[in-house]
Amino acid sequence: MSVARVTEITASSTVSFEDAIAQGVARADKTLRHVEGAWIQEQKVIVRDGAIAEYRVNMKVTFILAD
Repeated sequence: MSVARVTEITASSTVSFEDAIAQGVARADKTLRHVEGAWIQEQKVIVRDGAIAEYRVNMKVTFILAD
C-alpha cells in the first residue's frame, strides 16, 4: 500500500506556461522523492509595459511517502 502527500508550489518562467510547469516539476523532483504527478491549479501572467513579462503557475505536486 502506498501513501501519498500533496504539496502546493508556484513556478514562473519568462518563456511560457509549459516552461513554468516543467521548471516547477523539475525543481520539486530535486527536493521530493517519488514525484508521481502535478495538477495545475492556476495560471496567470505578469504584465509590464503592456506586454507579458512572466508566466506563473500554481500547482499541486503529488509524491509517494517513503516507508
